[in-house]
Amino acid sequence: MTDAPKYGFETLQIHAGARPDPATGARQTPIYQTTAYVFRDAEHAAALFNLQEVGYIYSRLTNPTVAVLQERVATLEGGAGAVCCASGHAAQIMALFPLMQPGCNVVVSTRLYGGSVTQFSQTIKRFGWEAHFVDVDDTDAVAAAVDDKTRAIFCESIANPGGHIADLRALADIADDAGIPLIVDNTTASPYLCRPIEHGATLVVHSMTKYLTGNGTVTGGCVVDSGKFDWSASDKFPSLSQPEEAYHGLKFHETFGPLAFTFHGIAIGLRDLGMTLNPQAAHYTLMGIETLSLRMERHVENAKRVAEWLEQHDRVSAVTYAGLKSSPYYDRVAKYCPKGASGLFTVQLKGGYDACVKFVDSLELFSHVANLGDTRSLVIHSASTTHRQLSAEQLKAADAGPDVVRISIGTENADDIIADLDQALNKAG
Repeated sequence: MTDAPKYGFETLQIHAGARPDPATGARQTPIYQTTAYVFRDAEHAAALFNLQEVGYIYSRLTNPTVAVLQERVATLEGGAGAVCCASGHAAQIMALFPLMQPGCNVVVSTRLYGGSVTQFSQTIKRFGWEAHFVDVDDTDAVAAAVDDKTRAIFCESIANPGGHIADLRALADIADDAGIPLIVDNTTASPYLCRPIEHGATLVVHSMTKYLTGNGTVTGGCVVDSGKFDWSASDKFPSLSQPEEAYHGLKFHETFGPLAFTFHGIAIGLRDLGMTLNPQAAHYTLMGIETLSLRMERHVENAKRVAEWLEQHDRVSAVTYAGLKSSPYYDRVAKYCPKGASGLFTVQLKGGYDACVKFVDSLELFSHVANLGDTRSLVIHSASTTHRQLSAEQLKAADAGPDVVRISIGTENADDIIADLDQALNKAG
């Protein structure tokens, strides 16, 4: 689909990147379940290994099924290219890997998924990297946290679990002034609801496990490159601007231009880190994306109705859904997520921790799982599960306190969802 910009989102989610299989004419993208690929001859093999020709060598690096998925997600996000990998957490490391060196830091939002907080606050230290956590609503604090060792700003477009919407344009302006990229985790929104690149983001990451796949069957991650950042404007990003010894002095930005980050992610990131997405998982995700717009419309419709109902319930203290007029983020919905604020938010119960546990255990239609973005409605008590490694201060900053439950609204009948919530709230007391 070389003329992709003329097509609407609903068409691109079905067709982008996909073509009938040249060998069989198969219309659905085949699962290329193969480890390696036969070279035409020795010259062809050498050209592939030297990055002089694009093609398939070994499925740790590239795979035809995964390649279709990469092109589709990049197209939907409005990016130049994408690299798919094994999970959303893998995508975050893949995004940072070409940017960071020992001693460098990344400025990170305090409103992140608990596992991401742990990854940034603990795990990346083993690479010699550091994270400076800041409330991204305080743009002065964000700007103050950036120093000469900062290599990126990282946030979620719609925060997990609280559903808060980041002011992407303001963060992008700070990043631009500092000459560093803004990385946005767009998992909760999906490209149907929010396109961070249009608001200044350099890189977009996804846990494709969630809304993109939408059926709770596989894990997967993706890094989308806008193709708009000048990696050679300073000496901050030598992996992209300086000679790469492993490829005889090739300079990625000089050689590949807007696709520099994408080629580096494959030729270096996947080659050395090996966080490869398997082709069957890519196939499931491709099938899920075909219905993304339909599902997101229903998620938003149900979430808005359920949140409005919960806000009036006498056992509920607060609801964080940004689509509510009472939300401090309501005005940002129109700017960044004009089609809706997704289906994820938290509910604070008046009965505290014990009421939350009883509530979760009393739900019947909802599934109690550590996931979100499924067609099924899901629930979890973040403080005792996904965010349990966090301190009390971190829990408060992430809106995951002991009296809070996270709800991911599915695509079921809204009346059924409300009925289940009602009976569980009544049992929770």
